[in-house]
Amino acid sequence: MAGNMFSTKGRYALRAMADLATHDGWVSLGDVSKRQGISRKYLEQVIALMHKAGYVESQRGKGGGYRLTRKPEDYTLGEILRAAEGSLAPVACLDCSTGDICSHLKDCPTVMIYRDLGKVTSEYLDSKTLRDITLSAGFTKLTPEELALREAEEKLEERDAKKGKEK
Repeated sequence: MAGNMFSTKGRYALRAMADLATHDGWVSLGDVSKRQGISRKYLEQVIALMHKAGYVESQRGKGGGYRLTRKPEDYTLGEILRAAEGSLAPVACLDCSTGDICSHLKDCPTVMIYRDLGKVTSEYLDSKTLRDITLSAGFTKLTPEELALREAEEKLEERDAKKGKEK
């Protein structure tokens, strides 16, 4: 199966939130960026989504940074991914967030499969918490070369996403 079920933004949101959950007090994005091997610029975009959702709070200045607004066990992975992704629908025709209704929905032979997949996925992700992933956190550090490659991949993904919206 080619591709990923979740975008880089969703995957990085989970990693950044897990990182914040495993560190006390205010945590700088620079530190999260280094530990997670995520470019700071991209991380800022991801954290902005978490801030908008009310999942993190920020403090400016020396000793500032970001921290969770709740305990790790009070966040479901589903809500974090929805804040980052917008929807967990496995196919666009089931994504109700756009307001568009697929013209083939009533007579599509596959809609029930995708509807069930979306339900199972949501139920699973809503049953797992941020605490669950911090308990098994095995974060790895990237070399500068690996970080540069990751940043290049992020730029390509952002460009492709913009092209997709323009069509």
